[in-house]
Amino acid sequence: MSAALKGRPPTSLAEFLDWERGQPVRHEWDGVQPIAMVGGTYRHTEIASRLYDALRGALRGGPCSVVRTDMKVLTAQESRVRYPDLVVTCTPIPSLAVAVPDPVLIMEVLSDSTAGADLGVKLAEYTALPSLRRYLILDTEDRLALAFARDQAFRRVELRDVLDLPEFDLRIPLAPLYEGLV
Repeated sequence: MSAALKGRPPTSLAEFLDWERGQPVRHEWDGVQPIAMVGGTYRHTEIASRLYDALRGALRGGPCSVVRTDMKVLTAQESRVRYPDLVVTCTPIPSLAVAVPDPVLIMEVLSDSTAGADLGVKLAEYTALPSLRRYLILDTEDRLALAFARDQAFRRVELRDVLDLPEFDLRIPLAPLYEGLV
């Protein structure tokens, strides 16, 4: 941690990025203050893992990569830092990168503690990214995905049977993502 940060919280993105490297848990940056990322439920983790596995297998060998929660996404003209559950990019990722470049798809698994942000401020931040084609929110209580897809503008679509991902020419059934969990 830099000497400038000892005894006070970070006040800028640059300070936050320096500060976070020394923290034992991940934090998001909302442009004002760090927000600790708390652990999720088994159901939350399993839904995200199952979708990760499906996407990773389907995208293997192509130009796109799927990344789990350990890498940042810089939003809102790079003044905010988020850790989505999954991100797909079709831009090569340098091996020492800490942020995903040019996200094409961002996915969050909804939980009680994050629902407001996922459907509010994060929706606005993510859909402002020029590279983003689709923002998916998977519900943990019901086999339901909300897809915000960029055509001319972003439009909301409810998906109950299949995740339709035309950006990658993929259709992923929802039932296996929730099997034994809901």
